[in-house]
Amino acid sequence: MRVAGFGFRTGASLASLQDALARAGGADGLTQIATAADKADTPVLQALAVAVGLPVVPIAPEQIEAAQTATHSAKSQQMRGTGSLSEAAALSAAGANAMLVAPRVISIDKMATCAIAEGATP
Repeated sequence: MRVAGFGFRTGASLASLQDALARAGGADGLTQIATAADKADTPVLQALAVAVGLPVVPIAPEQIEAAQTATHSAKSQQMRGTGSLSEAAALSAAGANAMLVAPRVISIDKMATCAIAEGATP
């Protein structure tokens, strides 16, 4: 299972998310995309899901806070209780013993982040 996790600002565009995904390695081989539960139904993320043909996995706040991330953003720590929402979402969705294959990258407009994690197939 290979999951792209996303963090993004309210004003992020589809192009922002697509750029972050491309910088993280692209959609090839992905099985899901993931983000915080309160962002999972946003139109921009749903548009990305349609564009790449993947389901969105909403991640609960307690899972996000429990994930050990490789990178650390002070803003993410303050707002989400984690060093990186995108890494935490990817790791949580990929399951137990998941590992980051692409740590958090930031879109060129600084509106979105993406990380990719890989875990055992359920």
